[in-house]
Amino acid sequence: MVFVGLALVLFVTFVSVFLFLMPRPSAAGALLHEVTRPVRTGQVPAWRAALNVDYLAKPFTLGRSLFAPAPDPILVRRLALAGYRKPAHADIFLGARLALPASGGLLVALFASNNAITYFILAVGLGFFVPDFWLSWAINKRRDRIRLSLPDGLDFLAICLEAGIGLDQAIVRLARELRVSHPDLADELLQVNFEQRAGVTRITAWKNFADRVDLENVRSFVGMLVQTDRFGTPISKSLGSFSDALRVERRQRAEEMAAKTTVKLLFPLILFIAPSMGIVLIGPAVLTLIKNFEQTLR
Repeated sequence: MVFVGLALVLFVTFVSVFLFLMPRPSAAGALLHEVTRPVRTGQVPAWRAALNVDYLAKPFTLGRSLFAPAPDPILVRRLALAGYRKPAHADIFLGARLALPASGGLLVALFASNNAITYFILAVGLGFFVPDFWLSWAINKRRDRIRLSLPDGLDFLAICLEAGIGLDQAIVRLARELRVSHPDLADELLQVNFEQRAGVTRITAWKNFADRVDLENVRSFVGMLVQTDRFGTPISKSLGSFSDALRVERRQRAEEMAAKTTVKLLFPLILFIAPSMGIVLIGPAVLTLIKNFEQTLR
């Protein structure tokens, strides 16, 4: 009962603080939200338009500002690698680290009858580390998507350059064409274009692109662009050669993964399939021997 009371008090306190810190929309804000609704709902899905990240993060931002003036830079960079660049995302992530342990502890306190202390500690620990596990998974998945979409993007970019379009205009056209099939790469290319419009040099914008993605193939691609921009070599031929090299690497990676399947199948074969086959093949003979021994002993 002590743990149930403690979990209830913790959960009620967390919900009360969240509701107390939730900002109240003003009349002007509500009018602006209503006026811009057709534009926002036409560009993004309805469920994303209804979910205002900045509004949701306000209580967490106020709570975090009591301890630190800004979010952890390492956490901000990890969220950027996963594709979440808004400052509010860091506050929501920190709030999830507090909300999940409180919710897990409450559920254990309400439903666990035996070994409640052990389950309570496990629930609180898992609730605290689950956001980190999810963030690592999201970073790896986004890197894989960008790595797989890079050869197609380079082919399209080479076609645009051979057609006489400039590099900056080709980047914008590429980002628009890949918006549906490869949204992660399209967002990064649009970010490069936005930085150049803001006055950042082309080389610096491409290097920032490599730092944001933190992928070896992207670093090699950016290094090739920097060399072609400095020495004035034809970019389209370099892009074609680099795209072919990426496709060869992707095929080799697939062949490597296929070659590893024989070793990975060894463990389930030994643990599950081989015992079942042994029971099916040897079981009838063993039963026959047991029956014969029983008749002999009689």
